[in-house]
Amino acid sequence: MPDIPTTAGNGPISYAIFQLARAHRAYAAALLREMDLHPGQELLLMQLLDRDGQTQSELLESVGLDHSTVSKSLRRMQDAGLLVREPATHDRRVMVVHLTDKGRAMREPIAALWQTLEETSARNLSAQQAESFVDIAYSIIEAINSRALSQEEST
Repeated sequence: MPDIPTTAGNGPISYAIFQLARAHRAYAAALLREMDLHPGQELLLMQLLDRDGQTQSELLESVGLDHSTVSKSLRRMQDAGLLVREPATHDRRVMVVHLTDKGRAMREPIAALWQTLEETSARNLSAQQAESFVDIAYSIIEAINSRALSQEEST
């Protein structure tokens, strides 16, 4: 186990989550670079592969990224020929995002990338440990999200 800075001594779980997220993101970013993608773009592609023709607002909500990040990512992805953005027929101010053939062809490479990330991440875990980790991770997410909601409600 790595040395934890003394100022993080009262938060070993939080420090471990930070280190884990940083390591995972760096590895994912390296794999994505090999596919000419930036981090987060694979999440947008996965959402569109599941349901093509979403509005930018729907994508924003589904991936949980901020508006400027999604806008910049979609613009880069359009420039790369992965998708097109068109005004909606019902409201020209609303942009609808559709995959191109090149974007649809990313299904298998993204699935392979996700499998590589999973295999590498779980390499030192038993099946039971991996299952427990997922359960614990979602419990932590729920605790953080419910704390954020209760703070919003009290203001």
